[in-house]
This record gives sequence, C-alpha cells and structure tokens, in this order.
Amino acid sequence: MTSSPTAPISSFPLRLIFLLGLVTAIGPLATDMYLPAFPSVEHDLGGGAGSAQFTLGAWFLGLALGQFSQGPLSDRFGRKGPLVVGLGVYALASAGCALVGNYHLFCVLRFIGAFGGSACAVIPRAIVRDVATGKKGAHIMAQLTLVFGVMPVLAPGLGSLVLKIGDWRWMFWIGTLYAVAAIMGVLLMLPDTLAVERRIRFRPVEILWRYQGILREPVFFSNALITTFSTFVMFAYLGSAPVLFEQRLHFSPGAFGLFFGANAAAFILGTQINGRLIHRVSIPALLDGAILWAFVLGCAFVALALAGVVGVGHPWLTCVFIVGLTGALGFIGPNGTVMSFSRHGHHAGSASALLGTMQYSFGSLSSVLVGLLPGGGAIPTAIGMMTGVMGMAIGDILRRRTSHLYDAEH
Repeated sequence: MTSSPTAPISSFPLRLIFLLGLVTAIGPLATDMYLPAFPSVEHDLGGGAGSAQFTLGAWFLGLALGQFSQGPLSDRFGRKGPLVVGLGVYALASAGCALVGNYHLFCVLRFIGAFGGSACAVIPRAIVRDVATGKKGAHIMAQLTLVFGVMPVLAPGLGSLVLKIGDWRWMFWIGTLYAVAAIMGVLLMLPDTLAVERRIRFRPVEILWRYQGILREPVFFSNALITTFSTFVMFAYLGSAPVLFEQRLHFSPGAFGLFFGANAAAFILGTQINGRLIHRVSIPALLDGAILWAFVLGCAFVALALAGVVGVGHPWLTCVFIVGLTGALGFIGPNGTVMSFSRHGHHAGSASALLGTMQYSFGSLSSVLVGLLPGGGAIPTAIGMMTGVMGMAIGDILRRRTSHLYDAEH
C-alpha cells in the first residue's frame, strides 16, 4: 500500500504521527534508560571501572554508521520494509544484551542494536518529508520532536525505577518488547509513503557521492548545522546532569525528578507553541527568534556561572537557565529539520540519514567536552550548552545568506 507523496496532512492521521513518535523514541530510550545502571553493568560484566562508557560509545558508533546505510536503503526499497527490518535487528540485539554475560560481546550487541535501531531515527523523518513540506511538515515534525526530545529527559528516571524492582537486564527486555510492539504497529497501520516510481536505484559507490551532494547544498547544510548543534546543547546538559545535580547541588531524588519533569514540560511547551505559531509566523522567523532567545540565555548562564552566582549558591536559578534553553530547543529542532529537507524530496531518506549522523556524532562530542572541563559544577554545564548555542548561531548566519533559495520554493 502506498500513498501519494503530495498527500495532504489530513490523509496522514494523528494515530500514524503518534506511531512514528513512538518509533522515533526507541533511540533515546535505548541510549539513556540504562545510564543509572552503569555501576551494575560494570560489576556484572566484569569490564572494570569506566567500562560502561565504552558500551555507550559502541551504541553511538552503531547509530552513526547505521544511518549512513538506512537512508539510501529507504530511498531504494521504500520506508516500511527497511523500518521493520531495522526494528527486528534492534529487538534481537536487545534480547541478546539481556542474556549475555561477556562484556565484549555486550559491546558488539549494542553496536548491532544501534545499527538496526538507526532506522527509527532516519525513516520517520523521511516519511514526514514524503507526506508534507513547509508548515504542514513542521507541524508533523513538531510532534515527532516532542517525543524524541522528551525521552532523553525521562529515560534515566525510568531506568532508576526499573532498578528499584529488578536488575539492569530488565531494561533490555523492555527494549525488546517495545520494538516488537512497534513492528506490529508498523505492519498493521503504516502505509509505505514512498511510491515505487519515486524510488532510487543506486550502487554502493554512489552513496558517498549522494551524501557529498546533499552536504554541499547550502539550504541543507546551514539548517542541518542548526539542528545538529541543538542536539549538542541537549547532550551537554544530559552528560553533566548527574554530577551537577546529585554531587554538586545535592538534589534529593524527589527534587531531581521534579527538575527533570519541569525540563520535559518546557520542551513539550516549546514544541506545541511552535506547532500553533507556524500557521501565523514564518518558519525562518520562528527559528531566528528561538536562536536569539537561546543565545541571550546562554550568555547570561555562562557569565553568572563564572561569577559564582549560579550553582551551589542558587541551585534553582541554575535550573531556570537550563529549562529556558531546553524550551528554545522545542522551536529549533522541528523547524530546522523541516527546512533542511526542503530541497531533497526525492532522497529524503539519505538527507535524514546524513542529518542523524551529524546529530549523534556532535552530540557525543558534547558529552566529551563537558567531561573534560574541570569542576563538574554549573560552569562545565553552562560552557557546554553555550558551545552548542554558538554552533546554532553560526548555522543561522549561514542560513540567512542562503534564505533566498528556501524562499523561492516556499
């Protein structure tokens, strides 16, 4: 079953948007849910202190490499088939992680699971590009970004809850069941949005040339840079949160959970306000405003952190800055993603894959940056998040220089 690539948004009902949102959430769920279990994973698998970080590295490597292949495959074979296969690979690898007792084999399975699971990041965005562009596309993308952005915030808390009633292996069984449910939903509900006549035949050597062509396209590169560094901001916060709030600010579990909930609410509010404003305000104008908002907040956050105002002395003021920056990301992610795909309708899968690879590669670098900065308090968090904001600002400057190319089509 296929649908027209120019089908109106009414032909892509809310239940399918919800299904794609749940599919997209698999990546951040698998990335962050087992973070609280790092000590247990290191103890049970015998990898030694700090070894759990390498399992996360294996996951990010699988995501980065997997997305390079998933995009062209979905452009060649359609959206539905590669998505089901990817979910199946992820389900089997997650089950293996729940059963394995060898550290190195665990890393291999995490890599394989990420390779398959990368389809959940690439293909839903390509489906959105198949069915809608411009404001309609931004409306759908806001719903997907809502789930994708909230899951990294809530997943560590879910992992802590699982550890209270079971061990870390339960988390991977949950991932397996989640993927199986997603497969059933895709098979029963999701049409293939890429018509056969629009599918692109390719040879392996052509993949790199296609990526090179997409990356050199000014509209894609500038907006992809914005979206990539918005992920950098989120990962900088997530990478520093355990040390900042538990060790430096001495938040109780209840207070820590309250803050995570407030942060999630800010992101949700941002995406939903954005989804309503796109019918009244142009997408570029919304993007400009959100980046300016993030830049002003980021500068103030760094200045007050260096002055010792935010941090231990005023912990809730620290929370206000982080929540404010997270709220801005609710506007930036959906709009930047839609604009980056605006000129790539015939190979939206490849464009989505390239964007995802950029996001996860730079996102992982943000965690490294925060870890290298001394102190572990508000200063590394502020600097890490502001670095991402600066990257978004540079991308926005480049976007403005090529805005006539986007405006010509919209």
